[in-house]
Amino acid sequence: MPPGLDNLKHIVVLMMENRSFDHMLGALKQQDGRIDGLTGTESNPDSNGNPATVQPLAEFQGQLDPDPDHHFPAVDLQIFGDDGNRTANMQGFVKSYFHQREDVNHSKKILYYFTPDKLPVLTTLATEFAVFNGWFSSIPGPTICNRAFAHYGTSFGQVSMDIFYIKEPFKSIYERMINAQHTSKLYYYDTASSTMEVVNLLQHEPQLFGTYPQFLKDCENGTLPEYSFVEPNYSDHDTDSGEELANDQHPDHHVQAGELFIASVYNAIRQNPDLWKSTALLVVYDEHGGIYDHVTPPACTPDGYVASANDTGTGREFRFDRLGVRVPAILISPWIPKGTVVSGRVFEHASIPATVTNFFLKNYEQRSVREKAADTFLDLLTLPKMRTDAPEFDID
Repeated sequence: MPPGLDNLKHIVVLMMENRSFDHMLGALKQQDGRIDGLTGTESNPDSNGNPATVQPLAEFQGQLDPDPDHHFPAVDLQIFGDDGNRTANMQGFVKSYFHQREDVNHSKKILYYFTPDKLPVLTTLATEFAVFNGWFSSIPGPTICNRAFAHYGTSFGQVSMDIFYIKEPFKSIYERMINAQHTSKLYYYDTASSTMEVVNLLQHEPQLFGTYPQFLKDCENGTLPEYSFVEPNYSDHDTDSGEELANDQHPDHHVQAGELFIASVYNAIRQNPDLWKSTALLVVYDEHGGIYDHVTPPACTPDGYVASANDTGTGREFRFDRLGVRVPAILISPWIPKGTVVSGRVFEHASIPATVTNFFLKNYEQRSVREKAADTFLDLLTLPKMRTDAPEFDID
């Protein structure tokens, strides 16, 4: 076994919100041609049929208002366009955004992207460790169902924001771990901010919950579980110590708040030497949030469920046989060669429980067909000797 895997004791996943790969990391192609980002010539037709081109003009806040539509019918338009040919061409983003405000100039902002200097934390981690050219959201739809794939390896046929219902025999990765005498925890930010699906996830397993302050303490004390899933703060809200700003990067929350949050998770692991050498941290986004990406989502192994034509809102059923839009994903470990670019492979959120299960539980059969087919990512820990040059972020 490679030294990185031999030393691995913890897998941590931080899942942010609603940004596409090109929007956040597409500009890195100018620095490294191996990264499947933007050339600057990519375009979409606007509502008048005129071409609108990608621009490096993304702003931290105030630009994507209203929140771009990322429900199933809108994403279907974004991927397939509206020419009636049902050919996936990624040509419907501007027209989709136009529907929300009917402002031609504003609709073109859906093509705007960040330059690396505006996202120093995310882009530094991407270039220092492993960035995935092909990590896709699990379905062309919104948050709840995409996060379900990260927890269960399926959304149980859901394509909407409805609270989903668990169907046997599939259990969450947290329940699998605990039942096999391993340790696992889902760290939500605080009592005012957690995703709806945790109602289903942990209703019978309250010991699997933790708050973000507890995550920081567990990192400091060396008591982090074997598998941890970290959630950002989804809402601006008051606390006893003052206002907490949303740091999930969901439009139109402030992107820099999310940068600081990503850095704080990384620092918490990095600053404990024993934890750092024994942990793999995945930073990934749940879905693209309606924002442009140029890569066509590929076909995938169906998960065994079918969403009806009524449920999809498109007049067509969905057999879970195509992935959603591409999102940023970065794997961080001192056992990963600097500047790793993962190309020619397809990952999605079912890769998360697949990886955790394969590493800690080995042969575990009660999983969706989709999860069993998903690629895993720990083979990226290839170095024979641990790196000592990992970056540090000063966020005080």
